Amino acid sequence: MKVKQRMTANPVTASPKTTHREAVELMKRHHITRLPILDEEGHLVGIVTEEDLLLATPAPTASQGVYDIYQMLDRLTLGHIMSSPVYAVDEECSLAMAARFMLDRDVSCLPVMRGDQLVGIITEMDIFKTFVEVLGGGEPGLRILLRVPERKGVLAAIAQAVSDAGGNIVTLSTFWGDDPNHRLISIKEREADADQLRAALERSADIEILEIRPAAQDKLLELGKRDTGKDQVLFIP
Repeated sequence: MKVKQRMTANPVTASPKTTHREAVELMKRHHITRLPILDEEGHLVGIVTEEDLLLATPAPTASQGVYDIYQMLDRLTLGHIMSSPVYAVDEECSLAMAARFMLDRDVSCLPVMRGDQLVGIITEMDIFKTFVEVLGGGEPGLRILLRVPERKGVLAAIAQAVSDAGGNIVTLSTFWGDDPNHRLISIKEREADADQLRAALERSADIEILEIRPAAQDKLLELGKRDTGKDQVLFIP
């Protein structure tokens, strides 16, 4: 899967001359937390996040009140706040490599380019949503976790076992196991009979069944007391 298939196209942008206050209003209006910065020729030259704006906002003091801070933020431009140079990827970049780049560089988003033109932005939330999709989160059916040897033909045997039990594989993902000679296989399937599926998988001595259970057993827990009277903290007054 490529970045262009999961990015937000035509992102809201700002310029180095955009003021702090204008940037805050842009983020509020469009419900976003990042602003790619384009120069007068439309070239990507930086990026500003909500956290950058928060860090650039001083707290009121005895000698500097809220009104004074407002005036200062009206003069402070993004050219002084933005991160530059900025990391970006081409729209043809694979989603997996974009995620790898974000981890390696410790960034929460990557602007997406088509040549010299900014065409989108991919964020950690986009990656997270894709991860949920790949693992079949929210899909009904059985969740299967297997430990298998790293050798040819194992996936074919697993697919045949699911088919023999009347099931249809919705998603299948592989992960490294506890040693280089084994992998973990995570499967979400529909319509299979759990007992028949277990029996079919157990016929292969190479497959270790770690879990077979209905996905509906996974529940969201909510702990602690909800404080409905708690004051809300606003981003910028």
